[in-house]
Amino acid sequence: MSNQSIDKPWGGRFNEPTDAFVEAFTASIGFDKRLYKHDIAGSVAHAQMLGKVGVLSADEVAQILNGLEQVLGEIERGEFEWSVALEDVHMNIEARLTALIGDVGKKLHTGRSRNDQVATDIRLYLRDEIDAISAELKRLQGALLNLAEAEADTIMPGFTHLQTAQPITFGHHMLAWFEMLKRDAGRLVDCRKRVNSLPLGSAALAGTTYPIDREFTAKALGFEAICENSLDAVSDRDFAIEFVAAASLIMTHLSRASEELILWCSAQFNFIELGDSFCTGSSIMPQKKNPDVPELIRGKTGRINGHLVCLLTLMKGQPLAYNKDNQEDKEPLFDTIDNLRGSLKVFADMIPAIKVNREPMREAAIRGFSTATDLADYLVRKGVPFRDAHEIVGKSVNYGIEQGKDLGEMTVEELSQFSDTIQQDVFDVLTLEGSVSARNHLGGTAPQQVRKAVLRGRTWLAG
Repeated sequence: MSNQSIDKPWGGRFNEPTDAFVEAFTASIGFDKRLYKHDIAGSVAHAQMLGKVGVLSADEVAQILNGLEQVLGEIERGEFEWSVALEDVHMNIEARLTALIGDVGKKLHTGRSRNDQVATDIRLYLRDEIDAISAELKRLQGALLNLAEAEADTIMPGFTHLQTAQPITFGHHMLAWFEMLKRDAGRLVDCRKRVNSLPLGSAALAGTTYPIDREFTAKALGFEAICENSLDAVSDRDFAIEFVAAASLIMTHLSRASEELILWCSAQFNFIELGDSFCTGSSIMPQKKNPDVPELIRGKTGRINGHLVCLLTLMKGQPLAYNKDNQEDKEPLFDTIDNLRGSLKVFADMIPAIKVNREPMREAAIRGFSTATDLADYLVRKGVPFRDAHEIVGKSVNYGIEQGKDLGEMTVEELSQFSDTIQQDVFDVLTLEGSVSARNHLGGTAPQQVRKAVLRGRTWLAG
């Protein structure tokens, strides 16, 4: 194995250069270079703070800021040469800054450590990503509200145990997905509050002897709070774990919705058709239209759940303060962000392209004796004890199976053979429309309630 000869910013303690394989093995530049904007933003604020407290002169601050702007331009134009030998994004940028402006660049790191620097960068980056993810989440919710409003009167079977239970409206079902995502949005808001706390100023683990002004830095970077213990600030990644936990729940909800879309677009259900842009064909079966997008999202959920376990396991055995283990926090975090954003984007694009097959939905609701509970409720309102009503309805359903008739298709004479309490007015509740319209209360499936819920949802999205 060969050795690298490049000088390290920390190399004064060492008599031999780092082994080339070890250098590559321990480097993080391959994945943490995506933090460059936030690293530079943190350095700008840090330099300005050092100038404010008199550690740097105004001229030195100006040189550093100009140099950092030049580095940023080089990176964004694709001209920057990333070096594995310099390990990470922080040392790459600092080395280039020093090459551009000379020894003044070496003063930038005064009063900070890579430990509080990286913790700051990750928080800045994650804060921006939470905002972007929240925007995609709301876009998806808006698409669900539009679909719910358009299908407020569309009747479908509601299921328990994947067996036909009661008739509901398709709009009501879309609102169930909306409510799941509404809670997810709230979790992101809560998580963002804990992300948005400044670690910079904690230095390696104990703080610094320089007269720093952390309030100034926090304000410059838009942090709402300051981490109040230097040991904790540089060593914990619970904010990243909390985000990935929230992401896992979002993906779980998307996965459940995906499972239903997959079922509904099958020939056995035929409730919906997905847009061609979100499906693929088979290499051997020309009739196939495969729901690849929802299937892939369902699969990616396991991937992100795995990242949550990874980060929890990463953190569980670490003593205070910073340990090299924490380099392993970035790849699962970054991959979670990338796949969550992608899943939300494609889902938000896919929902408006859904074609709803109303008649097969209605036929499925009829076939499943979905108004059986309505018949039981009818009998109870007529004074029949519920357990007796349950038995009467069970016998009616059994008769319907034998005759090939749904409850709503039977005559009053057929129904009354099981109870003389049943009269002509029973058909007010045995029709699918009567069943869903009767559930006209907050949270119910009635078309009127669906439309009210859509309005509430739009108000919430606009708030």
